[in-house]
Amino acid sequence: MKKSIFKPFALLLAVVAILTATSCQQASANNELKVAEFKQKLEATADKVLLDVRTPGEYAEGHLAGALNIDWNGGNFDAEVAKLDKAKPVFVYCLSGGRSGSAAAAMRSMGFKQVYEMKGGMIKWRSEGLPEEGGAATAQGGTKGMTAQDFEALLNTDKIVLVDFYATWCGPCKKMEPYLAEISKDMAATVSVVRIDADANPTLATSMKVDALPTVFIYKNKQLVWNNVGFVSREDMMAKLKSIK
Repeated sequence: MKKSIFKPFALLLAVVAILTATSCQQASANNELKVAEFKQKLEATADKVLLDVRTPGEYAEGHLAGALNIDWNGGNFDAEVAKLDKAKPVFVYCLSGGRSGSAAAAMRSMGFKQVYEMKGGMIKWRSEGLPEEGGAATAQGGTKGMTAQDFEALLNTDKIVLVDFYATWCGPCKKMEPYLAEISKDMAATVSVVRIDADANPTLATSMKVDALPTVFIYKNKQLVWNNVGFVSREDMMAKLKSIK
């Protein structure tokens, strides 16, 4: 009886696929750099491309010096990126790391050899007080968007204040938006819901150390009683609000 050569061949293909996937995952992990590492490697690399994959509006409000802007969600990302030299190292960032991670993965699949991502994006960059260019207020060292005094005024109430830092492009933020609107309406007598666009209010986001989205703060009598980074379900949010006396 002849032995089938297909089973060993199929096994070999499976092993190759696993090794390839593992290699890609390791490459991605190794190329996701913390802000300090990203900055250091960027400055030490002579011939490179620095790519900002946020919207043109975000880019105009402040970006890393020398960055090229190609919007990940702009509809022509692949076509624009294809014009770049695949042999050059590419440094990619966005606001918090989500879009840059997707863009970096796409670029690797297109044949770019070295793609580095900035972990935490511009939120982390700004939280460390690092320089950027563009945006009149930011360039002058002033406040962009809501001030700390404006924020403090929002807490001047006997209601529970739920503060949600979000971004329009943030998937988890979008999932939370409908039920936060419901809470704002149904619990208006006891809860004040304040949603703050982190893109439009970078100074406040930085001062409050918001370095990922969504981030939720809950205050009672001007005191912070709870905060959370990441998605919160409606059930968990309601349970937390009801637990506050």
